Amino acid sequence: MDTLTSIGSFRTVVDSGGFSEIQNRTNLNASCQSIQMTAYHTAVQVAQVSPHDAVRRQSESWPGMTVEIVEANRRGRIEYRYCGPRHMLLVHERGLRHAGCTVVEGLLPSTLKDCSRNIVFVPAGYCYHDWHEPRTLSRVAFFYVDPTQLATTPESKLLSASLAPRLFFRDDAIMETALKLVRLIESSRPDDRRYLEALGVVLVHELMRINEGRHGTEANVKGGLAAWQRRKAVAYIEQHLGEHISLAELAQMVGLSPCYFCRAFRQSFGIPPQRYQLSQRIERAKTLLAKHAVSVTDVGLSVGYNDASAFYSAFRRVTGLTPSGYRRNIC
Repeated sequence: MDTLTSIGSFRTVVDSGGFSEIQNRTNLNASCQSIQMTAYHTAVQVAQVSPHDAVRRQSESWPGMTVEIVEANRRGRIEYRYCGPRHMLLVHERGLRHAGCTVVEGLLPSTLKDCSRNIVFVPAGYCYHDWHEPRTLSRVAFFYVDPTQLATTPESKLLSASLAPRLFFRDDAIMETALKLVRLIESSRPDDRRYLEALGVVLVHELMRINEGRHGTEANVKGGLAAWQRRKAVAYIEQHLGEHISLAELAQMVGLSPCYFCRAFRQSFGIPPQRYQLSQRIERAKTLLAKHAVSVTDVGLSVGYNDASAFYSAFRRVTGLTPSGYRRNIC
């Protein structure tokens, strides 16, 4: 899809000025077109920051990669813009904002307040715009990767050409590698140059890994979630089975609006997210009930039911049996 055409499909950006939807869309289109013209016509290779003196920047470059460590040095509105020929990976080491909005072309805008330890990926040619009023002084590492560095084989060349944008996600491996690079750059030790470049290669491999799920053997259900989105949502539900999980929380993890996520999830699994979590709770309860050393009350508590009657009711509604009756039947 043509980049300028795709920019025109951007959703309304949430701004503090209270502009109308039409004004917001118009301003965003003009903003992104301006960014694109700057990036491609004047060969800007790194993000633009406004006001430029609101941050302190430290950078290091080697073939295929540039790293910038950007720290805010004062409070007040700060804007970041980028649309260039290199992939950009942003690692938010810390960042808490009173207000703000982050936009990556092709995704819904996010007004996430606590950006700490969150990651953003902007593929080459995509536009990025962020404005925020920091509550605490932010610290972000920008990694700019030459796409040709990723295309070492025919398979990786295809994958590199179709990397997907991602907005505010978490990945421990990427975070750990990125922070190692940051610490190494700040130490300014010449004898660590080879290690620095080796870590850059590792980071590139981690970047490829998070996108491989989109090109795996799992076919996407039409109108449903992508394979990587299904895996991420299911894994999160499993890890927090006994907790309340909001629809907005799940949707944000996979870069969708709550309404669209709910529809896509149902299309993929046949049931809404809340019912899926309920069914998984009951399946976990069945497994625990088979272990007679665990009381029925404790089983209910372990799968998120603080009230015994609520657990009995939910279990019977799904299985047709009470928890005690189910346990007797499997003796």
